[in-house]
Amino acid sequence: MPIRILPSQLIDQIAAGEVVERPASVVKELVENSLDAGARSIAVDVEGGGARLIRVADDGCGIPRAELGLALSRHATSKIETLEDLEALVSMGFRGEALPSIASVARLTLTSRVAGDEHAWQVASDGGDLGEARPAARASGTTVEVRDLFFNTPARRKFQRSEKTELGHVDAVLRNLALARFDVEFRLTSNGRAVLTLPASEGRDAQERRVAAICGDEFMQHARYFSRAIEGLSLRGWLAAPAFSRSQADMQFTFVNDRFVRDKLLRHAVRLGYRDVLFQARQPAYVVHLTLDPRRVDVNAHPAKLEIRFRDSQLVHDFVFRTVETALASTLDGAADVAAAAPVHADLARAHGGHASGQSHLALKPVGIGAQHLHERHPAAAYVPLYERLHAKPSSTAVADAESAAVPPLGFALAQLAGVYVLAQNATGLIIVDMHAAHERITYEKLKTALVTERLKSRALLVPITLAVSVREADLVEQFAAELAAVGLDVVRRGREQVAVAGVPLLLEADDVEPLVRDVLSDLAEGQGVGRIEALCNELLATMACHAAVRANRRLGLEEMNALLREMERTERSEACNHGRPTWTSVTLEDLDRLFLRGQ
Repeated sequence: MPIRILPSQLIDQIAAGEVVERPASVVKELVENSLDAGARSIAVDVEGGGARLIRVADDGCGIPRAELGLALSRHATSKIETLEDLEALVSMGFRGEALPSIASVARLTLTSRVAGDEHAWQVASDGGDLGEARPAARASGTTVEVRDLFFNTPARRKFQRSEKTELGHVDAVLRNLALARFDVEFRLTSNGRAVLTLPASEGRDAQERRVAAICGDEFMQHARYFSRAIEGLSLRGWLAAPAFSRSQADMQFTFVNDRFVRDKLLRHAVRLGYRDVLFQARQPAYVVHLTLDPRRVDVNAHPAKLEIRFRDSQLVHDFVFRTVETALASTLDGAADVAAAAPVHADLARAHGGHASGQSHLALKPVGIGAQHLHERHPAAAYVPLYERLHAKPSSTAVADAESAAVPPLGFALAQLAGVYVLAQNATGLIIVDMHAAHERITYEKLKTALVTERLKSRALLVPITLAVSVREADLVEQFAAELAAVGLDVVRRGREQVAVAGVPLLLEADDVEPLVRDVLSDLAEGQGVGRIEALCNELLATMACHAAVRANRRLGLEEMNALLREMERTERSEACNHGRPTWTSVTLEDLDRLFLRGQ
């Protein structure tokens, strides 16, 4: 075949293949246009799952009559003008391809009115054939109607799913956009029936109501709000507690500058923040918003704009990871969503030896730890003496005045059940604690703190290990020399494609040096930092903590049980043990009343 210029309509249909995958793709593009037009109320109506009709109406700024036809032309946009605009995008769209692409595979009608105009104007396109503008009636704003999607491309229509499935995708797109823009009202109807109604949400309480409407009330009951800003980066949102983990990644919402994205780097960083509290292959649930200078992120990396690139990927990854890790580390003493404090009944404090002052220390000596025997052949044996510093004797602090004290979040111990569980009463009902899992978390966090205090010690190898690497990897060794040294890894460049490992973290075996170094360099190349070493060390400390934790069937007195509860309240991530299993749960008085049919 000879080389020739493709017909304009075919060009549009090819572009539509990149932009318009299904009805939900049309909804996404049209609603994003409405947001760029400054809309504060957006209504979406669909019929037949969007195959028969998609109508998007907004109260935005509108399109002047003279620009209506231009809006349906390829590469025509009001959102960018120069390369500098492209490098600092603040709009949702910018390519000028969405409307003409949609119009090439459907029957499209565009109606718009600019504030101050006598009436609206309307222009229609039938499979790309543009008609003349004519007067129409509507308030200020824009309405786009898309009928008979893929009517002129039967092959594409065959790939569409059932009406219910396509409606589900439309609903998901709107929910993503609604979590991105709390200041905008969203409505969705299907075949005349209301599916989604989300009023504009100003203020944290209103925003949390919207999150609950989208993610479910149970998510919000388990979620904690967090916010942090540093060096031009800002991260905020809601993180669900480990107990709300999922079997799949179906409730992970990541936003960058109010744009919903599926970014692997962001999701990896958040998952890493959960690493100490998730059980096996469980997935976390969260809604996180990252805000940064638009010049530090490239959103022009994918036709659907769902994938992005960060110019400072490692900085972003580390910031997100550490922020999530810190947010999840909040102790019960500082958690606002834990049972509120209330006056202690005198008999409760006196009868159970509660230390209401919160100053007591856990005094459970490790039972059958065998730590030195377990690790005597391992370099980690140098850290075994830390155990002696972790278990102080009970404090002699007197019990606070029961009349004026407040019930702590985990309450006061009542009894021990089956040698495994501690039962306690707090202001709202019954607390049940798995004493082994709880003590395991406490010991693990103390080990990590001691390790951080003394830093990751490095031990020199008798004979340095030389590795052949790529030029890029050798460059990374030089670039991140300080970061590698901080985690106990002594690596230096010996040539253009050669590095030498002279020292490794004290906790790790020499046999694993080469794969470890190569994995760390791979992480650095992907902007994921040196967290792999820290993760390996934490894995060993978790094993040590498990052996150190108090065992089942160990009888505890009330003072010991209360000491355990107070330590839990002060310990980071005390909601779950090192393996992600919950350490405690609660049964409220309301739950008990329902169980026993009281008041019915």
